[in-house]
Amino acid sequence: MTPGLASTAGDDTLGVMNAAMTHPAPIHLDLPDQRISYLDLPGTDPDALPLLLLHGGAVDSRMWGPQLGAFPERRVLVPDARGHGGSSDAEAPYRLVDDVVALLDALGIETVVAAGISMGGSTAGDLALEHPERVAGILVGGTGTSEIEFTDPWALQAFADWRAAESGGSAQAWIDVLQRFTAGPHRTLDQVDPALRDLIQEMARSTLDQHLRLDENGVPVRPHPPTPVTGTWERVGDLRIPVLALGGALDGDDHRRSGRRLAETAPRGRYVELDGVGHYPNLEDPAAFNAAVRELLDAL
Repeated sequence: MTPGLASTAGDDTLGVMNAAMTHPAPIHLDLPDQRISYLDLPGTDPDALPLLLLHGGAVDSRMWGPQLGAFPERRVLVPDARGHGGSSDAEAPYRLVDDVVALLDALGIETVVAAGISMGGSTAGDLALEHPERVAGILVGGTGTSEIEFTDPWALQAFADWRAAESGGSAQAWIDVLQRFTAGPHRTLDQVDPALRDLIQEMARSTLDQHLRLDENGVPVRPHPPTPVTGTWERVGDLRIPVLALGGALDGDDHRRSGRRLAETAPRGRYVELDGVGHYPNLEDPAAFNAAVRELLDAL
C-alpha cells in the first residue's frame, strides 16, 4: 500500500448508493455507425484537461457515481461503451478505443486524462498507445493492457463458468459469475458491502435487459465482440505520459500482476495497491481512489 492513500473501504456505503441514485441524465450522440450515451459534467476551470472515465465490462457509467463530483475544476466525460448502458449494440467489427476517439472528435476535444477500471482500463491504455497525442496521463485499474494474460485457476474457472452461463441462457447465473469478480478470490461475496453487490447486480441486469438478443428458439445470441488492440506490451515502453496502475489487494492475482507489469514497463509508471478492496476500488474506497486520480492529475 502506498503512503498517503490510506484505505477507508467499508465507510462509504451510503455514498456509493446515493451517488448512483443522483446520476445526471445521459446525453445521446448519434453517429453514422452507432449511438453513444454519455455524461458530460462541466468544470469551473476552462484550462483544465477533461477527465475521461471508462467503465468495466457488463456494467455501465453508473459505476462512476462517487467520482462525478470529486473533480469540480475540470470537465468530466463518462461514456457507456458499445453494448452497455444507453449506447447502441455492435452491428459490425469495431474497437472500443475507436469509439472513444469518435466521441472526443464529435465533441471537439483534443486531449484528455483517462481513467478506467477493468475493460475501461484496457481502453484507456489502448488510447495512450494508439493515439498518444490525445491523452496526457492514464490511471488503469484492475488490468495492465488489453492483452491481459489469465493463468490463475480461479480466473480460468470463472471465465469458463461465465461462458457456460451465457450459452445456457441463465441471466442470474451469468450475473452470479460476474459477482465473483466483485468479491475476488480472497473473500466471499457475503463479505462485500451489500450496496456494492446491489449496484453491480443492477447494472449487469440492465446490460442483459437492454442488450441481450435471443434467436428464434430463445437461445442467446453472442454479441459482436470488440476487435482487440494487439502489440500492446511491445509498445508500453514508448509511453511518455504518467501511468498509474491501481490494484485492489483483494482483486484477482492476474489483474494485480498485469497492473504491476504495466507500471514496471512504462517509463513514468507507478503501481498503487489499496488494502481491503477488490475489482472496483472506485466504489469500495472512493476517497482513496479519488486521491489516486488527484495524484495523477497533479503529476501532469
